[in-house]
Amino acid sequence: MSGRNGHRHVLSLLVDNEPGVLARVVGLFSGRGFNIESLCVAETIDPSTSRITLVTSGHKGIIEQIKKQLNKLINVLKVHDHTGTQYVERELVLVRVKADAGSRAELLRMVDIFRARVVDVGTSSYMVEVTGDEGKIEAFLNLLKPIGVMEVARTGSIAMAREKNKGKEARNGQN
Repeated sequence: MSGRNGHRHVLSLLVDNEPGVLARVVGLFSGRGFNIESLCVAETIDPSTSRITLVTSGHKGIIEQIKKQLNKLINVLKVHDHTGTQYVERELVLVRVKADAGSRAELLRMVDIFRARVVDVGTSSYMVEVTGDEGKIEAFLNLLKPIGVMEVARTGSIAMAREKNKGKEARNGQN
């Protein structure tokens, strides 16, 4: 998938869990005029480190420069560009949808088809939770638009590299 500034890149950064680290990372992108399309930051299993997952679009050469500069930041421990590799990407979305008597059955069918779940029920709306990759999320939201999307909250993407399997039989079933 390509954005207006080039190809989509999903970057995972392992960083020290300290104040100001995120600001310095974001500054490298904004200083070069690149938009961060999504950003997710959380502590890892080790409370002294955090994982930053960010999605941006850019030409390969520029992204390579940004990765080199990120690696020079003292609080950045590791930078991984998932582009062109095997990885799992997920996003969580909460969406409030109009749910009147005429649309509830259709809405519940879509929730079932997309393996989503209703997490709150109001008198005129349902709040639905769905997780998946960008394609699944966009397809689900597009199908809900005619019913009446009232509000959307998205976490942004998180990603992890797939395990590197050895042998032909280990590669089978990687979906």
